[in-house]
Amino acid sequence: MENTPVTIQQAIERFLKTISLARSEKTAETYGFALLAYKSLLADIKIDVETAPISSLKEETVGGFAAWLKGHAPATERLYLQATLGFFEFLAAENLSAPNLPHLRLLIRQRSRRTGQRLPQFPREDIEKVLEYIQLAPLPHPEAEPVLDDERRKLSDISETEKLRLLRDCAFLVVLADTGLRVNEACNLRRGDIDWNEGRAIIIGKGDKQAVIRFSSRSLKAMKEYLAARSKLDGSSGKPLGSLPLFARHDKGAGKKIKGITTATGRNIVDERVREALGQEAEGKITPHSFRHYFVTTVLRGSGNLKLAQELARHSNITVTQRYAHISDDELDRGYLEIFDPPPP
Repeated sequence: MENTPVTIQQAIERFLKTISLARSEKTAETYGFALLAYKSLLADIKIDVETAPISSLKEETVGGFAAWLKGHAPATERLYLQATLGFFEFLAAENLSAPNLPHLRLLIRQRSRRTGQRLPQFPREDIEKVLEYIQLAPLPHPEAEPVLDDERRKLSDISETEKLRLLRDCAFLVVLADTGLRVNEACNLRRGDIDWNEGRAIIIGKGDKQAVIRFSSRSLKAMKEYLAARSKLDGSSGKPLGSLPLFARHDKGAGKKIKGITTATGRNIVDERVREALGQEAEGKITPHSFRHYFVTTVLRGSGNLKLAQELARHSNITVTQRYAHISDDELDRGYLEIFDPPPP
């Protein structure tokens, strides 16, 4: 223990400083809010954090903090309690006090509310509109160019770089929708990962697990069209084609080099094309992970096979897949009417 008693306030300040150095700015801010709320609880029970020594702080106060947080959302409650647990773990590690950490963890488990399970929400029809929009983009073959509406530019009006971005984004979004790949998995794909004859790829996915990914005919077509337009750049890279990223950057920073896209770029692709297809008000409504939700529900709607959806989505626990197997209100309405108010023969 230190010779000069450390007050509760001083210990909190030390803890928050270590958090600000080791964690993101957003996390540090959240921890600050959590400890501010905890100090409010201590003030309510007549503990002066400015003068009370940290050694006098008991873990039982965290049980009271859990009750004090009942007016907050369950997710906020759990976050604040975890931050407070982190504070007590810091006290023990820095030898500022000797809290009973197992007892404290038990208190938090017993007193905190569980966050209710939410069904995955995503705008299925909007995703289909985005996919339809991006697939109507000009193709590199003039004879295959579709009739475009007045707001679209023809192939001859766009630069080579814009054309590559358009074809890349089309392939990227269709691959997300038809494979269930997570955004980082799609961004990490290499040309050599794709077995074009079998329409498959072997990837290392979440948890460093190897998995087989299957591609639809439209995703294979979109990828081939993109790579065909990129062939000149790939050929001049001086690298084996199989080692090159499947989805590359096409911006001033990349120049003529073939550099893979990052997950941030993947999110930007989704944001940009959603804005174009649905308008500014739709920004943030659809994320890369929305396409994974779309994939799982498409499998379930087409097959009704929960186990198949689990395997294709690579969910380690089938209860995750079951979250997608809910029946929509429209389907419930139709089922009810068919039973109680069947149409006349």
